[in-house]
Amino acid sequence: MNKKINLGKKHFSSETIKRLSLYLRNSKRLKSQGVDVISSDKLTELLNVTPEQFRKDLSCFGGFGKRGVGYNVERLIDEIESILGVNQQWDIVLVGTGKLGSALLGFEGFSQFNIKIKYAFDSDESKVGKSRGGVKIDSIKNMKRIIKSENIKIALISTPPDVAQEVASKLVDSGIKSILNFAPRILNLPEDVLVSNVDMASELESLIFFAKQK
Repeated sequence: MNKKINLGKKHFSSETIKRLSLYLRNSKRLKSQGVDVISSDKLTELLNVTPEQFRKDLSCFGGFGKRGVGYNVERLIDEIESILGVNQQWDIVLVGTGKLGSALLGFEGFSQFNIKIKYAFDSDESKVGKSRGGVKIDSIKNMKRIIKSENIKIALISTPPDVAQEVASKLVDSGIKSILNFAPRILNLPEDVLVSNVDMASELESLIFFAKQK
């Protein structure tokens, strides 16, 4: 979904933010290889993004490079991390602790992005009080109170699809502004809430379709 995002007088799309994430990962890889300065051509050659698009994306937030010189890799990393907000830790919540939810709770890669699942919620009372990945599962009945008291803004949904909309609405009512939705269902939420859907079935079916044509 290419959703328009407003930041004061500036307007840009969610696709721009996704590309910034790609630039950040590629910049970190270059830094690990000992690269100090890089041109936009070299930085984007493996990302399926043109140098022009790269420069346009960065121009939304100011200029970081020097014409004819390129980009200082370390500064570029610092700038993009600051833009994305991943230069500080973000506490998030997870709703739904079935097989997928439990796998997400055990995923150590979140720490690379300064993200921590601080709370997990489930409607199954037999799971309440148990821990997964070092996170104690709480009752969904306590979700609104905890989210509001902790001022958490980001949530993951890994519930069955038939309850995903109800859960999402409760999350928004609790103050959540961004949702990563793993439930195979389109969520109907206010315009000021950003939803990113991870629909593995749809992606696999698309792959199967194109493989079939070959």
